[in-house]
Amino acid sequence: MSVPGPSSPDGALTRPPYCLEAGEPTPGTQNQVVLLDTLEQEISKFKECHSMLDINALFAEAKHYHAKLVNIRKEMLMLHEKTSKLKKRALKLQQKRQKEELEREQQREKEFEREKQLTARPAKRT
Repeated sequence: MSVPGPSSPDGALTRPPYCLEAGEPTPGTQNQVVLLDTLEQEISKFKECHSMLDINALFAEAKHYHAKLVNIRKEMLMLHEKTSKLKKRALKLQQKRQKEELEREQQREKEFEREKQLTARPAKRT
């Protein structure tokens, strides 16, 4: 069997066979076209499937980060509640200390007045 048209040392055609020059496709060429079309369709399906995997990975990653954000939000709310309670407690303690200090000061004043009244005074002569 001879290959139509001149060929290169690697076996590839350097010019199309004579029947292609006339515009008539050969049965082998028609099979190649069908094979190329099928191959292109398979490649596009593969790319689509591969892009779907990428999209699925992105959705999984987004879900993971969403869960992290939800946990951070819960933690922030919990910390906010704790700080609010601590602030209230600190305010109550401060008010209690101020009240105790005021009571001590009043007690000292009462004791000072009592001591003052108890000290001996010289009697007035009339």
